[in-house]
Formats: sequence, structure tokens, C-alpha cells
Amino acid sequence: MEKLRKLVNEIAYTSLSSSHKLSPLQRSVIPFLSIASSLYRLALSLRRQLYYSGIFRRRRLPVPVISVGNLTWGGNGKTPMVESIALFLADSGISPLILTRGYACGDEANMLQRHLLGTSARIGVGANRFATAACFLERYGYVDPRNGVSFDRPCIDQEVELHLNSEKVGAVILDDGMQHLSLWRDLEIAMINGLMPWGNCQLVPLGPLREPLTALERADVAVVHHADLAVEQNLKDIELMIREVNESIPIFFSRMSPSYFFTAVDINLKIPLKAVCNRVVLCVSAIGFSDAFVQGVGKIGPSFVDRLDFSDHHLFQDKDIDVIRTTLGNLEDQFGSKPILIVTEKDYDRDPEILKHLDPFEVLVLCSQLQIISGQGNTEESLRKVFKQLLKVI
Repeated sequence: MEKLRKLVNEIAYTSLSSSHKLSPLQRSVIPFLSIASSLYRLALSLRRQLYYSGIFRRRRLPVPVISVGNLTWGGNGKTPMVESIALFLADSGISPLILTRGYACGDEANMLQRHLLGTSARIGVGANRFATAACFLERYGYVDPRNGVSFDRPCIDQEVELHLNSEKVGAVILDDGMQHLSLWRDLEIAMINGLMPWGNCQLVPLGPLREPLTALERADVAVVHHADLAVEQNLKDIELMIREVNESIPIFFSRMSPSYFFTAVDINLKIPLKAVCNRVVLCVSAIGFSDAFVQGVGKIGPSFVDRLDFSDHHLFQDKDIDVIRTTLGNLEDQFGSKPILIVTEKDYDRDPEILKHLDPFEVLVLCSQLQIISGQGNTEESLRKVFKQLLKVI
């Protein structure tokens, strides 16, 4: 299955004009993928019409809903953006509820839970986002920051009442919500991979697009992620493509800013980034777009960077640990020093225990935060102003 995913991924990110560069096996499956892609397009169009005609119901929540989504699979910065919005809301005195589907082993939900510990943010996991939200709103109550309308459970004690007021949900963040049409949203944020935005511009499974590019018409904000790693001309081309679909949409640029490492055996032990300078490192990841992770590590300053990539949300098995250990041993023989293994937080949160089985090699987890890069007049404060206008926050 892992090999099949890699095979399809290579096809998806190879332009049709360059398909001759693919292997004979990959070229042989393109017709089948093309048929499947056509069927997917038909199903997508039918589903969209059923929602817009009212046959399928779009439900509203009694608080503002901010959707963070994308048009392609993986590597677009959705989860870091969700976290950034949640922190902004919590700091503004609005308790956010994050609704996530909880893919695979829930690595993204686990990471959000860890990062947002101690804040007023809550995380609801489930495919039925409306039902999940309804449970949280019934349990904690809600208050709409736009008009002050409040609801909570009956209580008999003033102290309990004050506690409930601090618990009330004030906004919902819909993680990976662009294709989740059953839930109404007040603000649609489309995340775009600045290094590899549209792939071969085909719908899945022939390409990486989950919807046609015309879906950008629905977006209120576009954020081009990994902009610091992209060529300036490519960023201009991406912006031009967005403008062709949605002329007035505000466009922001973002990056992942490395902060520090922690060790797989001690999450509380913070290690400065300079610890890997002039060291041999092996980057291992099972995320949607590993190129950005590897390039980001390379900019920190190691002397040599090797990599092992797995498909998004892949759960490491004992056989994978054996492959990683063998690769580390080969690097040690080649360079005469013990290499460092570096993984992402998503990989750590998927299964923290299995990464402890790589002694005597050191395993570091890279911690990064999403940052808005000033460009075209759109700054981090400009994006916050969009949220403030929606939520009526002064």
C-alpha cells in the first residue's frame, strides 16, 4: 500500500506534458486513474448541486464558524493555521471549539491538544462535525460574540454560573472544512502550498486536487504556505492564478518558523536549534509534504541531510524502525559520527512510544509555529483584523 501511494503521488505531481518521465508502470495506470478522476468530478458536481439546491441540508451553528481548508491533499499548513487562530481567539477572550475529523491515529488532534493545553480551546473529533459541535455546545454552553446572545445550562449556584460563563464556546474552527459542505461557515480560509500548489491540475486520484480551482470563488481569504521556501516568480504565478478565479480575495503568505527541539524520550527537555549545526541528520516524516520539512531542517545548518519519507499519517511499524535504524547505521559508517534523527511533531504525536526504540541514536522532534510573512500589504495584523471584523472584537 505504501508503494502504491508513492506511485500515485508521483503521478499527481508530474505535469501531463512530462508524463514521459514516469516509469512504464506509472504510465500504464494513468488511464485507470483518469477514469476514476472523471467519475469523482461527476460525483463532486452532483453533491454540490444537491447542497446548493437545498435537497441536502446545510446546518448552522449559533456561533461564528471559521473554516480552514485546502484544494489539494496534505502539506498546506491547515493544522498550524487552526492552532494560530485558536490561540488568537483564546487570547481575545473567546473560547474556541476546534472540529476535526481525526484522521488515522489522530496525530493532528493530539498535537493540537498538546499545544493548546492550558488555554480555553477545546477539540471535538468526529466525522459528523455538526453532531460533535452540538454535544460541546450543550455541555459547555455558548455565547455569540457578535451580539452577546448567551446560552448555558440551568444552575443553582452563582459560583457555578461564573465558571460556566468562562467555559462557554464563542467560536468554532472547522479543520479541513473546505469540502465539508454540510456545515455553514462564516469565513472560509483556503490554504495553498507555495512549493507545489496544484500538482498536475487534475482531480484525485489522477491529480492532487480535491476540487477544481474554481472552488476558490467560495474562499474569503487565501494563504500561500511555505512562501519562504518558494521562488518569488512561482509565488507571483500562484497569486495570478488565484486572482483569475477570485479577483478581490485578500492573499497572505505564511511560513513555518522553527522554534526548538525536544527529545522523543523527554518532551519537557527543550533543545536549541543550533544543536544540529554541523551535524549529520536523518529527516523521517509521514506528512503530506515532506519537502518543506526537509528544506526547513536544512536551513538550520546541519552538515548533511538525508531523508526517509512515508505517506501522510503512516503509522510507524517495527519494520519501519528497522529501516530507520539501518539508515542511521549507514550514515554513521559513512561520516564517522553518530547522526541525529529528526521528526515532525505530527510524527511524534502519532505514536510517541515507538520512537523511543532507536537507542543509541538521538531522536529530536522539531517544533515550529506558523508565521504570516508581510507581503503585498497583507500582514499578520491584517489577518487578525479580518477575524476581529467577523467576531466584532474591538
